[in-house]
Parts: sequence; structure tokens; C-alpha cells
Amino acid sequence: MSSRERMIVLIVLGVVIVGLILLYSLKNTTNYNFKVYFFNAGKADAILIENNNHYMMIDTGEEELASEILSYFKENIITKLDYLIITHFDKDHVGSASSIINEIEIGEIYQSNYPKESTVYTAYLEAIESKNITPITVSGDINLSLGDSSLTINGPTEVYTSNESNNSSLIVSLTYQNNKFLFMGDSQNARIKDFLNTNNEEYDFLKVPYHGNYLKRLDTLLKTKNIKYAVITSSLEEKEADETLEMLNNYNIKTYLTRNGSITVLSDGDNIVIRQ
Repeated sequence: MSSRERMIVLIVLGVVIVGLILLYSLKNTTNYNFKVYFFNAGKADAILIENNNHYMMIDTGEEELASEILSYFKENIITKLDYLIITHFDKDHVGSASSIINEIEIGEIYQSNYPKESTVYTAYLEAIESKNITPITVSGDINLSLGDSSLTINGPTEVYTSNESNNSSLIVSLTYQNNKFLFMGDSQNARIKDFLNTNNEEYDFLKVPYHGNYLKRLDTLLKTKNIKYAVITSSLEEKEADETLEMLNNYNIKTYLTRNGSITVLSDGDNIVIRQ
């Protein structure tokens, strides 16, 4: 075989190998029609959920995260959110809300029942007024759909007397075919207890409440919900509690930390794949 012939064979083999790699890649991503993207927001929540070109966001991180969120929307041609859910009004959850509301079309906004005065909360109020949006304050359960997935927003039916803001967190559960996802906001012990008293579902995935700070009631949640995967939103400066990581490990839950970078959770309705 001549040099020229060997070169042709090598080129053909290279093309075949690249083609197989691309085919394998497509095979392993095409059917993941449900996506959850956790921005690397430090010790803050900013979570984008996508299903069949429908989008919703749970919380918006700190104020300075707005440019990153809007850049992500632009790069991915996201011009509308079906829902914006503000679990509660701490600045690390509502911080970028005004910027998003001012720049992106919003279908409906769902909010906590416990206002908390701050400059970002004031900016949020001004933004919804300028866009003529009347947010829905959630008490009890509201059932919605997002593409082919269904979701329930659970709001507290009372104002708590301790840790009022965190315990007012909205809790969001989503079902995509056979996979179930649970997002707990910054719920603390009293809120977790009340949620468990009325919710008997099991979940594949958990957004750990309160940035992985130690919560006694988390053990009961993990014991009863059959969680397989979890994400903690934390930062290098403000890490999650060692006790929380140990608790998750005791239940053999594969845990990812946003302090190590943004996280993408994919589901095809039966299987969950997490990339970081």
C-alpha cells in the first residue's frame, strides 16, 4: 500500500470515528427533554427549568447575577418564562428578579406570603408594577403544567413565628413522566415538618433546603422520600454543613455542589443524568 493510499485509509477511519462519536452523543442527549440548570450563583438559588421549549425559573440569585442570567437567556434564545417563582424574599433569591422581569416576557409570577423589605424587594415591586403583572401569593397547593411536565407549588398556610422568611418558602415539586423533582427553597424545620405532614410522594431528585445548613428535619425528609440525587447551592466562602453531607451520604444520595460550578440535570422520563 502506497503512502497516499495509507493516508486515504487513515482519513476515512478518522471520519468514521468522528461520525460514531457524534452519533453516540446524539443518542445519549436527544431524548433528554427535561432540563434543570443550576447557575453557579454562590450561596444563592437561581434555577432554570426547561421542557419542550417551555421555561420557568425558581428564584433569581443575588442582584449581581442578573447579567449572567440574561446572557444565558440570550445565548439560548429564551425570550419568555412561563413562570417565575420567588420562593421567598431574601436577597439571595429575589436579587435579580427586577432585571429579569424588565427584560424577559413573564407569563405568571408566584410568590411567598411573607414580604421582606430591602432594595431588591423594592426593585421587584417596581418591576412588576411597570409590567402590569399581578403576582399570585401562594397558600396551599397550586397545580400547573410546563410542557409535558406537571408541577405543584406548595405555599405555607400560615406566617411562621420563627425564621419567618425562610419558613415562608414556596416548595415546588415537578413530575416528568416517571421522574420526580423536589425544590425546597430555604425551608427550615417547621416548614419541612408541615410539608411532610401533607405530602406522601417519593422523589428522585432534591434541591436541598437552606443551602445545606444543618436541619434536624432533613433526616426525616431523606428517610421518607427515597431521594437518589441532590444539589446543594453553596459557595467556597459559605460551605454547606459537614453534618448535612454526612446525612446525604448515609442515605447513598449522589450529591452535587454549585460551589464546584454550574449543574445541569437531564431527564428522559425514566433516567436522570447530571453534568457538572
